[in-house]
Amino acid sequence: MRLEQLQAFLAIAQTGSFQQAARTCGITQSTISRQIQALEADLGVELFHRTSHAKLTLAGESLLPRARKICQEWQIATEELADLIAGKQPELCIAAIHSLCGSYLPPVLQKFCHDYPDVQLRVTSLGSDRALKVLKDGLVDLAIVMNNRFLITGREMVVEVLYDEPIEVLTAANHPLAQYEYVPWSELIRYPQVVFKDGYGMQRLIQDKFERMEATLQAALEVNTLDAFRGVVRQGELIALLPQSALVEARLDPTLAIRSLASNNTTGLADGSSLTRRVVMVTTQDRLQIPPIKHFWQLVRENIPLQIDQQRSAS
Repeated sequence: MRLEQLQAFLAIAQTGSFQQAARTCGITQSTISRQIQALEADLGVELFHRTSHAKLTLAGESLLPRARKICQEWQIATEELADLIAGKQPELCIAAIHSLCGSYLPPVLQKFCHDYPDVQLRVTSLGSDRALKVLKDGLVDLAIVMNNRFLITGREMVVEVLYDEPIEVLTAANHPLAQYEYVPWSELIRYPQVVFKDGYGMQRLIQDKFERMEATLQAALEVNTLDAFRGVVRQGELIALLPQSALVEARLDPTLAIRSLASNNTTGLADGSSLTRRVVMVTTQDRLQIPPIKHFWQLVRENIPLQIDQQRSAS
């Protein structure tokens, strides 16, 4: 059974004539006759009484509403796909790590909304692992996350490196570590930390770092928002290791201190190097062909690395 056979069937049922139906479909009468014969052969029943007026048989009457529904659904599907290819999708869903949502992403969102006012932009702040999962599940169109080579493999995945950034130490202004310009790892590991919950790329990055140093991470508290990090650290006892982009608001808070990590290996630990993370943008090959998604991708490529460079130049 083919779609054009059902369309021919509907045209004959509507006009009551093979000849008029052929004109409606823009084909010859012999072609439409062959289509109906093939349809009847597939179904094993006759659909029309062959008289001067093409009248539906009982089987034809039974098929009619189903054929209409199938053809209507097909028309709706083709129209929706045409709109999608033309960039008329109703919404664009983005998943991004917390630090980007509060710093570098807002100007991009504003520009996209200006360029595509008819597309509903939906942004969800998630940890990297969760963001990549919802991307793979088809729940979002694009994810901006911390690099995880184990989760972004696959021929269908498209990955764009946006920037690398240092991990810094957040403490209360009166914390003992605030006296250092560059915090030694031998001192840092002495203090309990507030960390991201399991499933966040930062939590895994820090845990791996401590394991390489053969040191114990004293994870005293798990949170999942930057406001919570600042609020807890401000109390004075706990410290946090956070990426530079997550500390934009903290730099303006006199009750908090931000210090760089020491990059030399004079601590006697197995690995005393500094710590960085890589942020990437991820989508799939098919999504990148859709105009609004492609446009958002280009806006991120053009604007976020530029903001990073400008911030570093001003520092």
